[in-house]
Formats: sequence, C-alpha cells, structure tokens
Amino acid sequence: MLQSPLAIDVRRGAIAALGDVLADRRIATEGRIALVVGPGQGERIESDVDLPQCEVFQVSEGTVDAATELGKKLRSGAYEAVAGIGGGKTIDVTKFAATMAGIPMVAVATNLAHDGIASPVSSLEHEGGKPSIGVTMPIALVIDLDYVRAAPSHLVRSGIGDVVSNISAIEDWELAGRVNSEPVDGMAVTFARVAAEAILHRPDSVESDALLTVLAEGLVLSGMAMSVAGSSRPASGACHEILHAVTQLYPGTSNHGELAGLGALYASFLRVRDLGWSEARMHEIRDCLLRHDLPIVPSDVGLSAEEFAKAVVLAPDTRPGRFTILEHLNLSEDEIGRSVAEYVEAVGR
Repeated sequence: MLQSPLAIDVRRGAIAALGDVLADRRIATEGRIALVVGPGQGERIESDVDLPQCEVFQVSEGTVDAATELGKKLRSGAYEAVAGIGGGKTIDVTKFAATMAGIPMVAVATNLAHDGIASPVSSLEHEGGKPSIGVTMPIALVIDLDYVRAAPSHLVRSGIGDVVSNISAIEDWELAGRVNSEPVDGMAVTFARVAAEAILHRPDSVESDALLTVLAEGLVLSGMAMSVAGSSRPASGACHEILHAVTQLYPGTSNHGELAGLGALYASFLRVRDLGWSEARMHEIRDCLLRHDLPIVPSDVGLSAEEFAKAVVLAPDTRPGRFTILEHLNLSEDEIGRSVAEYVEAVGR
C-alpha cells in the first residue's frame, strides 16, 4: 500500500519553518519532539530551527548500531515524533530509529544527493556490508534550498544521476516481467519514470532554483515509487547492482548517484548492443550526464576498464534474486571485459 508524505515543503528558508510542520497535530499532539542532526552543520541547524523545547541528538555514523542506539533513546524518551536533518546518512539513521521507536519521522534534507530522502528504505553499514533495510517512509519532507546550495555541488549532481538511473531500472523491471513473469506495478513505474523524464532534457544547471525544485520532487517521487512497489525495484536495477559492486571492491570510489548514472549508461549500452534498444535513448542519458558533469566512463571515477569489468562480474551477487539485463545476458568474464571496452569506445567523450 502506498505511503505518501503528509507534507512536502521545497523552498529557501524551509528549515526555519520546520516548527510549523512539526506543530501539525497529526504529527505531534503534545509537542515532544526530537531532532537528529549530523556532524558539520549541526550547530547552524540548531540555531535556525525555532524549537527551544525539543531535544537534539547528533549522529556521526551511518551504521545499524548507531541507528539502533538512537531508536532506543527515542523509545525510552516517549517522543511523539522525530525530525532527521542532514544528508542521506543522517536521514537513513533517523528513519530506522523512528521505525524502531514506532513514531512518525520528518525528513529534512540539506542536500539532494540521492532518492533515500523519501524512500521506505535505509542503507546502513553493518559487518556484512551495507544492506538496504525496509523502514517506514517519512510522514513529511522539508527541503531547504539554502542548505542545498551550500552543500558541495557534486552532491546535487549526484542526485541527478540517481534519478536518471530510474530509466534503466524500469527497463530491467519490465524485462523481468517479460522473461520471468515478475509482477510489474504500473503506478510505481509511472512515478519513477516521471521523476527521471522531468530531469532528462532540462537545459538548466544546478545553479537554478527551478532545477533544484524539480530534482527534489523527482527524488520524492522515486521514494514514493519504491513505497508503491514495496521494494527498491522501480529505482534500482543493474545500475545499482554495479554501483554496490564498485563500492564493495573499491571503497571510496565516487558517490552513490554518480555511480548509479554510470551504471545506468553501461546497462543501456548493453540493451542497445544485445536487445535492440534505442541508441537515441542511450544518448539522451549520456547527454544528460555530460550536461551535469557526471561520469560516463570508468576513468571518470578513477577506475580502469578492467576494474570496472570486475565490478560488473560481481554486480549480480550484490542483489541476489533480482533479475536485470546482467542476469539476462549472463555474460562470461571475458565477454564482460570486451563489452566494457566496446562501451568506452561507444560513449567516450
């Protein structure tokens, strides 16, 4: 069943009005609120938010242990609601903790790096890797464009890569529907596709408030698509299998959205080469990534073609049971190496 946010506020100065959102009696009747902030901007956020009676918790790690500890504190403090303020790590920790405590959560995003701000999933570090854990979707979303602008610009561009990768993820899901009769939810597909298409052809840059607003709305739509689907399927296919493999093999390589865009473009190349997919469609994705200075070949993120090929070999193991173009083609290691070389030649600058 679809969980949709109660309110979405995207504008400059939105954090200063957070008190108005939290004062909504559908969220908290008595006003016992907790705020969770990450390192770095925590002091500024506390001073900008006019909620003198709330309690502030700071999280510095995006781990299951940190989220569990926060969940215990929220539950023992009998808080009515919690607001997670910061980037993806802070919001993921807060979503998990709020779910554990059984209280509503308001996501306050200070950057637009990926679609986790509104998704029913938390990606948290654990001994076994970085699993995606099902959580309750935020009940309200506040996105302050002043904070987004203050963040490094590559984080905003990263969000563009993550949203545009929906196009590839949808193709993978529909392929699984045709080949394996996997159920495909039309509403989830529509949400994810609209989010990607709204960004794909825009000529303006991340300096534009209009693009930032559309990107924020696209990230929210992606989260809602996952909520409808009951999984990350409409926004995560071969593109995300590849990014998780890169992260596992080569920690610290680029970031989530940049790798998602790169993975989506490679997967699109495979569709053109092996499934007769539209070459023009592939170049639309390529041109969008280039327009926003996002990576399109492995060397753009500091990887050799051989290293990227190793990640593609590992990619299916990162999401067991998920069927994408990679599982469908089932290329050998040598064939993957040749495909990566062909891809670099086909889409390189």
